[in-house]
Amino acid sequence: MAKKAKKKPVKKAAKKAAPKKAAKKKAPAKKAAKKPAKKAAPKKAAKKPAKKAAAKKPAAAPAPKPQTAVAPYLTFLGNCEEAFNYYRSIFGGQFGYVGRYSEMPPMEGQPAMPESEARKIMHISLPIGNTVLMGADAAGGFGGETIIGNNISVSINAVSKADADRIFNGLANGGNVTLPIADQFWGSYFGMCVDKFGINWMMSYDPNAGKKM
Repeated sequence: MAKKAKKKPVKKAAKKAAPKKAAKKKAPAKKAAKKPAKKAAPKKAAKKPAKKAAAKKPAAAPAPKPQTAVAPYLTFLGNCEEAFNYYRSIFGGQFGYVGRYSEMPPMEGQPAMPESEARKIMHISLPIGNTVLMGADAAGGFGGETIIGNNISVSINAVSKADADRIFNGLANGGNVTLPIADQFWGSYFGMCVDKFGINWMMSYDPNAGKKM
């Protein structure tokens, strides 16, 4: 009898391990490109309601230029203060300035002033309206002899030193200078003269005249 051929065991083909699927590499996360920060647009200032143009004020008138001022000057024989207190009681107001001979610096070569003279009025002023009434007691060192009747002088306040010289020299021409015009201890540029008609004049320039008068 024919031998049955032995069936060779079929070798099961080793299952080839299926190649592992390569792990998908994760794509690197795209970094979000930073967008440049938008600059905040400047806030528009809220428009203020337009102000109505203020009515134009009329241009101020230019300040008046200083002018030469003329005032009466009264000379007394020791009773100036009494007289001016009386005038003030009539006209009212306040004295602009009161100075006594005691305020004068000692004069070289002259004896000391007695107390009775030192208390006398060297200069006093009383504003009246737009002018000023001024006066003083007579003193031997200033001007000539005082006689009741010629005891009124015309006082001039100039606008400059040069103007004071011009006026003073004109008035003194042909007359008599009783006190040469010069800088005085109280701060004024001052002089006195009698003109050729016998009128007494007092010439003064003082930048601060308005404060003293």
